[in-house]
Amino acid sequence: MAREKKDVRKDREYEALKESLRRRFINAAHVMWGREINELTKNEVYQTVAATAKQFITENWIKTNSAYMERGEKQVYYFSIEFLLGRLLKSNLMNLGIQDAVEDVLAGLKIDLSETYEEEPDAGLGNGGLGRLAACFIDSMAAHRLPGHGCSIRYQYGLFEQKIVDGNQVEIPDNWLKNGFAWEYRKPDKAIDVKFNGNAYMKKMDDGSLQVVYEDPLTVMAVPYDVPIVGYHNSTVNTLRLWNAEVNRDFSDYGMLTKEQRKKKSEYREFVESITQFLYPDDSTYDGRRMRLIQEYFLVSAGVQSIVRHYKKAGLNIHDFAKKIAIHINDTHPALCVAELMRILVDEEGLEWNEAWAITKNTMAYTNHTIMPEALEKWPVEMFKTLLPRIYMIVDEINRRWLIDVRERYPENEGKVHALSIIQDDMVHMARLAIVGSHSVNGVAKIHTDILKSTTLHDFYEYNPRLFNNKTNGITHRRWLMGANPELSALIDKTIGSHRWHRHPEQMDILNDMVDNKPFLAELEKIKKLRKTALAAYIEKHNGIRVDPDTIFDIQVKRIHSYKRQLMNILHIMYQYHRLKTDKTFTMLPTTYFFGGKAAPGYFIAKETIRLINAVAAKVNADPETNKTLKVVFIENFGVSIGELVYPAADVSEQISTASKEASGTGNMKFMMNGAITLGTLDGANVEIREAVGGDANCVIFGLKAEEVLNYYATGTYSAWDEYNTDPDVHFVVDQLTDGTYGDFHSLFDYLVHENDEFFILKDFRAYAKAHEEVYRRYKDRYHWLRSSAVNIANSGGFSSDRTIEEYAKEIWQVKPVVIG
Repeated sequence: MAREKKDVRKDREYEALKESLRRRFINAAHVMWGREINELTKNEVYQTVAATAKQFITENWIKTNSAYMERGEKQVYYFSIEFLLGRLLKSNLMNLGIQDAVEDVLAGLKIDLSETYEEEPDAGLGNGGLGRLAACFIDSMAAHRLPGHGCSIRYQYGLFEQKIVDGNQVEIPDNWLKNGFAWEYRKPDKAIDVKFNGNAYMKKMDDGSLQVVYEDPLTVMAVPYDVPIVGYHNSTVNTLRLWNAEVNRDFSDYGMLTKEQRKKKSEYREFVESITQFLYPDDSTYDGRRMRLIQEYFLVSAGVQSIVRHYKKAGLNIHDFAKKIAIHINDTHPALCVAELMRILVDEEGLEWNEAWAITKNTMAYTNHTIMPEALEKWPVEMFKTLLPRIYMIVDEINRRWLIDVRERYPENEGKVHALSIIQDDMVHMARLAIVGSHSVNGVAKIHTDILKSTTLHDFYEYNPRLFNNKTNGITHRRWLMGANPELSALIDKTIGSHRWHRHPEQMDILNDMVDNKPFLAELEKIKKLRKTALAAYIEKHNGIRVDPDTIFDIQVKRIHSYKRQLMNILHIMYQYHRLKTDKTFTMLPTTYFFGGKAAPGYFIAKETIRLINAVAAKVNADPETNKTLKVVFIENFGVSIGELVYPAADVSEQISTASKEASGTGNMKFMMNGAITLGTLDGANVEIREAVGGDANCVIFGLKAEEVLNYYATGTYSAWDEYNTDPDVHFVVDQLTDGTYGDFHSLFDYLVHENDEFFILKDFRAYAKAHEEVYRRYKDRYHWLRSSAVNIANSGGFSSDRTIEEYAKEIWQVKPVVIG
């Protein structure tokens, strides 16, 4: 009886929620568009649903901000040049707990919510793993009631929209803001002035003290656009603050200006508007690199000034700043946070240098995302000093004091001084600034952190080992499993018997009790077929290629880069196709290979790799003798929303980067969480995925290990020419790059053979081919393949960003949850 009453009460509450939503939706539509519901366009429906959701969000947003201000708990600000959010409507409705009710209300109005989701553009605020990680992190912070906010730039255009024309990547502007951004709130009253250029120097005052003078700076107004970040089934709503460069309001007064003055004003306007126009300006030119530095300081200065201003508004003591504020530097792009906070504390707050430095170090923490030294940012002193004269003075002083300590530790060892200096060889090294100015430096996978300690950042590790720690990356399971694969999510709910894993994903390990349960595995197989069928429908609609969901779906989707070795993947497909055509003894299971990802506009080899993939696809897919066994698809303009369709459909997850090169990877986690089997090297988080699933029985590992790769680099003993000439299969398939089989790819031939194959594609080729044979052997044994799939799902909870953020919060930031009433 009690249960029946509870169910009746729930039903009544649900009906009341639906009626409230219906009224809010209709009222919003009337106010926004002045038309009846049946007259709205699809985009207007989307805008109206978003406006309805925002009514729920803003109530909690106001409560959250008030609670943080009143309680004075420590808050964290996560600075990242990218936040690859994806669409927010679906995740916001899910986090609010009103998704089903909204769907029912719209269905009653003859509106399909799934079609409405498609109207939202992916926000052009990021490119790849770095930005997606940042988005997962702020989602997890809000889900676990942590007072944590994001800080980034509001780019008018994203990286670019990728089109494939005649097999080539073509970049067109990603005008994602053409219909506005439904989730942002412009806050002009919170604008910040950011200063560039000019002349800075120290002036001696009458009392003998020194005071900084900053003359004739070029001032840019930074206007914040705030985006609410909604916690999962709680009242927490944190903030992602995006900064936009704008001209001052009085700028348009041209009344009494001369022609020369009008010209200068126009040039100023163009400069200001260019700052936040594009994500990642082309860095192949001096002007492009200068614009990147401008963007980075613009973000840092606006963000840090805003934090200090808000802190003081709360009436808190500036001397306690590090006790109440944590600032996290995500990769080197925001490394100038160190110098900017020092500028504010010393120049504006009047703190003595040593105290300001102690506060700064205790406030800052830095995450490194690369093993490759050439990928660590550095800026020419001439450029840096001209653009940021006061900041350069501060960095120079930080370095001077730091090197005093270094020389005390290593007397008469200028080699160490050279390796540890922030300003060296007329360059300002941003990673070194971030390390010296932080109390924590972390890598993003166990193997990545170990390599940082032993190679890339070895000198800094040797100087202060306690500074370094590991925080293996994670993904938000709410988007990548619950949102992207609702059928699998429902099966987990039913199998576990509760929803607790939604908030505590580590509880997915309960599924380990079911990995031998045949009815459960049969349900898994049905769901995988359903997801593969959905992807096949998308491919037929968008690519005009019909693919068979009963084939193996082997997928590699990530940024196109030589170290990620998409080139090895397509060379292997060329090898398989040749064997199918010429060797009657050769057998393989029917397989559809999927590629997706963007190449940087100036990255020639990556763009040539895309061209080769599409050339092979055109030939293979048109061959009636083989195309029931082998097909190749390049997914155009891969991003978050397409990823939500792709990851659940994969049978095989291609994670084949050269060992020691991938810091972590997060695509590997998304595939794993949706039941794909990892085919990969022991690189990045693959190492920990292998451990989590119990070793090689539930993943397929191949290729050189990190220590072998590093040894080849150290000794210079690798010869691509020898690999080319001693393995007949390698020789044949590489020759196909130049013999006209697929067109002219001399550039790729030269890259592999004459430039010595820097990422060991030819060395690992034979092992890679054997790994695919092992995949086929396992896939034929359906029971054990499905069992491996279940083991991957069951042990994926540890790769949730919830776990990662909990580690950051406790071990680096020392921030605690704040329960909003």
